[in-house]
Amino acid sequence: MGDSFFYILVGIAGGGLVLIFIGYFLLTKSFNKDDLKYAKELKKNLQSNTFSMDVIYQKLYVFYTKIPFLKRYLAKLRRRLEVISVQDEYITRKEASKSLSFAVEFIIAATIAVVMLTGQNYLLKFILLLYIIFIAEVIIDGKVDKLDDKILVQQIDLFTEIRHAYHETNMVEEAIYEVAQNDEKEVSHQAEKIYEILISNDPEGELEKYYDIAPNSYLKEFAGVSYLTKEFGDRTINNESLYLKNINNISQEMQIEILKRDKLNYVFQSLSIISVAPALCIEPLKKWAVSQFAFTDSFYSGKLGFIVQALILILTIVCFILVRTVKDNGSIQAIVSDNPWQKKLYSNKIIKKIVDLFIPKKGTREFRKIETLLKDAASKLKIEWLYLNRIAICVISFIIAIFAIEKIHQIAIDYVYTNTSQDSTIVGMSTEDTFGVQQILKSDNVFLDKYRGKKIKKEALRIAVQSSIDYAEASDEEIDEATERIYKKLQTINNEYFSALELLIAFAIGYLGYMFPIALLYFQKRMRALDMEDEVMQFQTIILMLMKIERVNVEIILEWLERYANIFKEPITKCVNNYEAGAWEALEELKNDVTYIKFIRIVESLQAAVEKIPISKAFDELDSERDYYQERRKESNNRLITRKGTIGKIVGFAPMICLFILYLVGPMIFIGLSSMTSTFATMSQMSTL
Repeated sequence: MGDSFFYILVGIAGGGLVLIFIGYFLLTKSFNKDDLKYAKELKKNLQSNTFSMDVIYQKLYVFYTKIPFLKRYLAKLRRRLEVISVQDEYITRKEASKSLSFAVEFIIAATIAVVMLTGQNYLLKFILLLYIIFIAEVIIDGKVDKLDDKILVQQIDLFTEIRHAYHETNMVEEAIYEVAQNDEKEVSHQAEKIYEILISNDPEGELEKYYDIAPNSYLKEFAGVSYLTKEFGDRTINNESLYLKNINNISQEMQIEILKRDKLNYVFQSLSIISVAPALCIEPLKKWAVSQFAFTDSFYSGKLGFIVQALILILTIVCFILVRTVKDNGSIQAIVSDNPWQKKLYSNKIIKKIVDLFIPKKGTREFRKIETLLKDAASKLKIEWLYLNRIAICVISFIIAIFAIEKIHQIAIDYVYTNTSQDSTIVGMSTEDTFGVQQILKSDNVFLDKYRGKKIKKEALRIAVQSSIDYAEASDEEIDEATERIYKKLQTINNEYFSALELLIAFAIGYLGYMFPIALLYFQKRMRALDMEDEVMQFQTIILMLMKIERVNVEIILEWLERYANIFKEPITKCVNNYEAGAWEALEELKNDVTYIKFIRIVESLQAAVEKIPISKAFDELDSERDYYQERRKESNNRLITRKGTIGKIVGFAPMICLFILYLVGPMIFIGLSSMTSTFATMSQMSTL
């Protein structure tokens, strides 16, 4: 064992050196390409003769674009980072290359570990390699989220500096420009972009474009308030600038959000890994149990052990997805490709016809139900893509179930051919050990190969056993015992075939796969319901900033709410579209479209501001009870984190609990009790003789 392990380490080290040399050769060969010159020019005054990780990342970026699989993943990662860097090509390339390089390093190290730990279990090896890709994606998402959190923290300092600069200049655009030029942080690029919008010929149009690429809602609010202040002018209320007060309100909201994200990150920092860890522990746990308790080999090497192992792996995948869904803090919205694989497949005429057979007809109750579910879950999928996903998962689940059932039959047959301890107990040696386990097994396998798949009576089998060379000198009792043992093995082997019941089971598994995307949408809807109160409180902050700005009316407030809405986006959009036809009626329809009482109160205040009283009077409680709303927002976030943390821990630890109960403790108790029952029965029979 020691020599083989040493050779494995030497082989891995040698292979690693070869890969390093190949990578170095390819990198140095690509350094002289024309497309690399652009990367070098992205940063001014860069000394090419000095060591710099920035240069390395820029060169790696070009290298990754030439590798098919990494090229596609790099493009996906780049789309997310472009939102943060705001058209800064150098930063986008550096951060994308940095994140992907870390993921590649993790994949290589984890792959080596999986290959060494799983041994000959190829099914487990394949699934774990898929897990590695999932975990790498989690790591990349985490790095992007950290960059977004970093920008959010920098915005606190940015707004503080803008406040000081505004005191000196009393001009919004000049204050933003001064701070953006004197700061080299990532958020400075956002400030530069907002300054360019304010001084452009069409600031309102450019502002609408910026709303689509802003990394978070707080920068949207700041950009919008800055534009309104520049257009309509600032006001002094209670000896305080309204513009500065609004910036202070945004800063307070950001501080609450930062604390919320920090707590969520702390609660979920290890749950994704914990949910996946049981899959890595299956093989080592199996080897340990068999080495310490030999009688458990009948479970782990049999088909029941394979079924439990498969269930744990499926549970791990489901829990991994659910943990990520629960943890989502909305820091970066997922960017959906304009041409995903669903769109490509659905463009095929044959596939389109098949998928359309499953999609409910437009206008039906079922169609509206699915459409509403997609909206409530804030899914970016179209209904055609959803059903394509359902059909694809159904077919894949059915095929995997068929292969798994065939694998179970093969495991049961192989176990009969290789098992040497089926008659052993936890308190003594089996009778096979008396005659020599391997010799008896070899002799039995000869008869199994000869009569496998054939119908043979026990009497005919006994004659064949008696006439064999291995039992030429055996007694009648030994021949009867061998005949009984071989006959049971033949019965077991001949009964291992694909049955109609197993076909129904495969269809049932396929149906579960077909329903999984719908179940996931319901789960996402449930998680989003927890965020309703947080979104309504954000609406209150927006209204508080707008209510005292001159020329702001209810329609402008609705447009702002629509811009920052997530959960309530659809009903607010509908209200904005119908507003011109009748303001009161549109708001009344908005009240009927939602059920959350706190949002309904906001709509009722907007109705009062349409015809009866000014906006500042309709929402005067927001200003007078600002401190109360701030404290309530903090308490709401604490409850949200507690709920998500509880759900996340239950889901995250479920695979680990099932691993120990179903795969370790359960088999030991069941086999131990069965063996003890068998032993006591044998002892009782002996005592009666």
